[in-house]
Amino acid sequence: MRDLTIEGVASRAGVGKPTIYKWWPTKAALVMAMFRERVAPHFEGSTATSLEESIRMKVDGLIDQFNGFFGKVMAELIAEGQSEPALLAELNEGYIRLRRASTVADIRKAQLAGRFPTQVDPELVVDAIFGSIYYHMLLKLRPLTHDYGQALVDQVFRSLSGDGPLFRGAPRRRRA
Repeated sequence: MRDLTIEGVASRAGVGKPTIYKWWPTKAALVMAMFRERVAPHFEGSTATSLEESIRMKVDGLIDQFNGFFGKVMAELIAEGQSEPALLAELNEGYIRLRRASTVADIRKAQLAGRFPTQVDPELVVDAIFGSIYYHMLLKLRPLTHDYGQALVDQVFRSLSGDGPLFRGAPRRRRA
């Protein structure tokens, strides 16, 4: 994104800068439009029969995507977003939050149906699972494999099964 200019895009398209700005008010909006149209995967509706299966399918799909061209582009967008707040805002609003909201809604639906602990914050479950995958994609601490993703889901769901102290009614520690 650093090297991309509206002037360059307009020149290559054979139009004036005002035409580009008519459709994309900022460089970040243009980059995100290209990302959504040409790079970001389009996910099909889930065929999962349970929340856990749905999350496992999403984890496998994200890992597949992060191990390809999409992962390289996503890492670059996140990196560039550290010095371009508009890009990070566009990435969050136009891509990441939509996917988060879908999984959070699945968790809330399972909670309402009595199939998932109601005292658990769905946002934190999403952070625990998908945040870990983003972390490993960005820092490349280990290979991002399906085995890792499934072990991650196993661990989170095991901790939610009632075996952890949070679910036995243990008091939570307060920060000092």
